[in-house]
Amino acid sequence: MIRKGLRPRFRIGMNLPGDSPGYPDFWRFRRNWKIIAVLLVMDVIFLFPAVMVFSQASAGWSRLDSLFDLVGAVFLSAWLLGWSMAPLIISLILVIILLGRETLKIREGSIELSVGLPFVGFFAVYDVAKMRNLRLEDPPKKSGSSWRGKHIVFDYGANPFRFGSDVDDGQLAAISDGIHRITGSAIRKGDALPADIEPAWEIESDNLAVAETEENPASSAPVTLSSASTLLLIVVNLVPVAGTLFLGWHLSDVLVLYWAESAVIGFFNICKIIVIGKVLAFFAVPFFVGHFGGFMAIHFLFIYSIFVKGLQGVNDTGGELADVSQLLIGLWPALAALFVSHAFSFFSNFMGRKEFRRRTVGDQMSEPYKRIVFMQFVLILGGGLAMVLGRVEAVLIIVIALKIYFDVRAHIKEHASV
Repeated sequence: MIRKGLRPRFRIGMNLPGDSPGYPDFWRFRRNWKIIAVLLVMDVIFLFPAVMVFSQASAGWSRLDSLFDLVGAVFLSAWLLGWSMAPLIISLILVIILLGRETLKIREGSIELSVGLPFVGFFAVYDVAKMRNLRLEDPPKKSGSSWRGKHIVFDYGANPFRFGSDVDDGQLAAISDGIHRITGSAIRKGDALPADIEPAWEIESDNLAVAETEENPASSAPVTLSSASTLLLIVVNLVPVAGTLFLGWHLSDVLVLYWAESAVIGFFNICKIIVIGKVLAFFAVPFFVGHFGGFMAIHFLFIYSIFVKGLQGVNDTGGELADVSQLLIGLWPALAALFVSHAFSFFSNFMGRKEFRRRTVGDQMSEPYKRIVFMQFVLILGGGLAMVLGRVEAVLIIVIALKIYFDVRAHIKEHASV
């Protein structure tokens, strides 16, 4: 349903008992013990493997003798981080069901409704002068609001808003009298004014974006081959060419560098999720770090075992950690350049062009894989060719050229429109 017209002011904050001189009232959430029992069973089911994996990950971190040990510990920790979101969310739902409440506070000219726990909640503030038709409603069974029982409803703009549970006529009269006494206004009856129901909530940000575009037309221009972020991406991707021609870089150096670039992409994707999701990012970011971290760990083991170990004869224990550290440290200037390129794109495109207005957390969670998986497939295919043909330098230049092509193509497509 598209909500239209007036909307309340929203915020998240503390819900302290003595912070309102006006009329306070609250309703505890109705408890369904069958649902609570089901949630408890589900919580235990999810917690059991989490405890087991935590024990294994702790043991893995205590004995880091080789790359295999490190990758195993990182993979288990990443899996645990992603998996833990399920019992954490279930536990939070249980706490909300058991302790949650709705609170009503009447202030001068407004009423404030909050949903949450005793000391913290999500608040919505309504202008009393624009509220209409305060009434009781007894919802039919199996309706979306049946869990409330008899509750209070009022109209605001084009939308009905509900609060309370198991409310009787006496409570409704007391609330109505409290509103009149504290605000000096009675909630009117009747239809909404045309100005109160016209604008749709969903297009409000679009109107703002249009206004910003009119003020700064360059912000709406699609990213092209000649855009600053694209040119910078091409330049920093040429660093491995210089390393190959003049610094004696091996195929393994280039592949490890591009693996590390995937971690940079993941870092800025976390920043994007935070900007888009706000409060939701508290759950989305750990879940993303969990599955992306596991992917990165296995991916590095694959590259190191085949290309680094295969080309440089690393011992059978999976590679000494000192050798791995030395390899990554030697690549830091090129990696720093790639970091600067992605940082520039983040601030100039994602933030500067307001791209976050058209993204959802779900879309952003999967965004890095569209770019990384195909890019790494090309790199590994080229790396295999180089190993088979033996002409590493020549094939390596081709691989880098292909990587630049697909990287630029994905960059332009990602930032094609505001």
